[in-house]
Parts: sequence; structure tokens; C-alpha cells
Amino acid sequence: MPLRVGYVREHFSSPLLQFADADGGKTFILVECPSGTGQLISRLTNDEIDVAVALTDPLISGIANGSEHYKLVGSYVTTPLNWAVITGKDTKYNEIADLQGTTIGISRYGSGSQTMAYVMALQQGWPTDKLQFRVNNDIRGLLDSVNDGTTSAFMWEWFTTKPFVDAGEARFIGSVPTPWPSWLIAAHPTRASAEALRTFLTTLTTYVRAFDALDARAGPDVAFIQERFGYPKGDVEAWLKTVAWTQDCTTIPKKVVADTLEVLEKASFITAPEGGFDVAHFVNSGIATLV
Repeated sequence: MPLRVGYVREHFSSPLLQFADADGGKTFILVECPSGTGQLISRLTNDEIDVAVALTDPLISGIANGSEHYKLVGSYVTTPLNWAVITGKDTKYNEIADLQGTTIGISRYGSGSQTMAYVMALQQGWPTDKLQFRVNNDIRGLLDSVNDGTTSAFMWEWFTTKPFVDAGEARFIGSVPTPWPSWLIAAHPTRASAEALRTFLTTLTTYVRAFDALDARAGPDVAFIQERFGYPKGDVEAWLKTVAWTQDCTTIPKKVVADTLEVLEKASFITAPEGGFDVAHFVNSGIATLV
């Protein structure tokens, strides 16, 4: 039975997509989750996928808030994700400070678009217990919401939303990079065999290393992303300068988990138990190695 691997169809997924093309569904199948990490977590919970390549902060906050439907099993992207702050084409909002006290659009509760709103509020000195949200499911719903006035703004990855801004559908009014490496890999604790997960992660490592190599970045990576996603060459080249992948998908740095927990706790998105969090609790030690 092939692993069911949930992912978001974005340029970050390029090495995974190349692996899937070569595998041809023999050992795993991809399950697209266009609404992002909130949808990935929901599908892990509902037995619709076995593995998720997803954003660091929602994965960690989900476990911190008591989810037992998955554990971290690997690393993926080691650089921050640059979250754009996007408003409608004709709104009154011109900078992040203008958003205090307004309703922020998110894809789902527990998604990166929500956790990063807490980080933005923390940076701005806003009371995080006063944040207001409206769920709009996906990028189309979020764009419609900022233009019909039901929300003031939303947060999404910069280059993913840039085509909509270039087309005049929305405006950038700022950005908030994550204070942590942006992508990890999680899996249900019992649904897939340890052997299948280790094989998947070990083989994914070879595709990630190949994609991350300097000679690939100089040409083949650009061509692949242009062909698969239709982004302008200049945007792809600019993005590649900002991103790096792990050299071993089977390892997870303790510091990544600890630092993410610290920021999310400061932002009041999670509450630590008495005695604090145990980093080892977040990781399936039978699959991944904490380093």
C-alpha cells in the first residue's frame, strides 16, 4: 500500500514533485492540500493521508495543543518562509500598523496564516488575545475577502501571492519572515510502517540534495519551477537565492523545535505545561533523529 503524502502545490515542493515523478506511485502517492498546513493536519487527523510535508509552526503548535494524530519525522526546508501581508487593491490599509483591531483572513484555524498573525502581533506589540479572524479556506477565498471588505488583510508566502499582486488583484503592505526554518515532515504515529517512512525520507533526501546543489540552481531548478508553476524566470531566480533545504530529511534539530515553541508561547498561541515542553515528545524517535 503506497504512502499517502499530503503536500501544498508550491515551488517549495519541487524536490518532492521530482521524486513523485520518478516513483510513479509505486511507493507513495501525492495528495494535494491547497488550503495549506491546516488542511494537511486535518487530513492527518481524519485518516486521509499518512505523511505531511508542512509548515513548522502549525505542526509544532498542533502537538503542543494536544494532538496525538501525528509526530514530527523529518526536516525539509531549513530557511525562513517570507510571509507577505496582503490587502485588497482599493483598501485603506497601507502598512502593517494599520491592521490593529481589524479582522485578519486565515485559511483555517491552526494554519500558518493564523500562527504568523500571532507572530506579527507580537512584533507589533498588539495584545494577541484581541486578534480577530475569518476563515476563507484558500488563496482565492482570501483574495476575495480582502477585496469585499470582510477582512483587512491576510498572510501568505510572498512569491505564491506575487502573481496576484502583479495582476492588480491585491497589494503587499509588508512581510513577516518566520523566526524558524519553515518546513518539516510529520506522520501519523502508527498508520504507516517505520520501514516505509524511513525509505521515503532517505530517498527524498537524495532529491532534496540534488535540487539544492549549486549546479542545479544555476539552470535546471529554474526551468523546472517555470514549467511546473508558470512563474516568471526573474521571480524564480530571486526566490532560489532565499531558500535552502536540509541535507538529511531524517534529522530534526532540537533547536528548531525549542525555538518555535518559545516564540509561539510568547505570542500566546500555545501554553506550556507545568515544567515546560519536552522537545522529545514532538518527535517520533523511531523514525527521526534529534540532533
